[in-house]
Amino acid sequence: MSSVAERTQAIVLVEGISDRIALETLAERLGRDLEAEGVSIVAIGGAQAIRRVVVELGPRGRNVRLAGLCDAGEERAFRRGLELAGLGSSATRSELEALGFYVCDADLEDELIRALGAAAVEEVIESQGDLRSFRTMQKQPEWRERPPEEQLHRYLGSGARRKTRYARLLVDALDLTQVPRPLERVLAHV
Repeated sequence: MSSVAERTQAIVLVEGISDRIALETLAERLGRDLEAEGVSIVAIGGAQAIRRVVVELGPRGRNVRLAGLCDAGEERAFRRGLELAGLGSSATRSELEALGFYVCDADLEDELIRALGAAAVEEVIESQGDLRSFRTMQKQPEWRERPPEEQLHRYLGSGARRKTRYARLLVDALDLTQVPRPLERVLAHV
């Protein structure tokens, strides 16, 4: 982590690799050269690592400007970790955002599915030759009656490699006027 901090002016902390890929892809699509700007996006390996990473990189450590992105289910861990690491109070979502940390409802995939719409996500899946696999999953008894958005969320999240692969593809398919708020805001913060 320290070698990243030595060459950057700002770091966006994210839970996992798919989040990093999505933000890097979005920045690229927005015409930003994060490396030239001195901005790094770092996957910390899960929300439980936030305190350790902020202690190392934040005001008590290397004093790098920090921002971040987390899933709604990890918001509490992020809030507590940021406070314990001395970054400041984050008792409310607005306070969390004032610190530069944004929450995806429910997670990255959910944000992207909502922004694109189920039909567009299915088109992306089809373009990758995966539609048959998705249709097979839809026929399973536990998924048959669920809304397409839930089915897509399950399909995209059913494997780490699938999440990682589709992060770039879904962001590439986004209309840039429909970028999910947490993704747009965290990049705007840095």
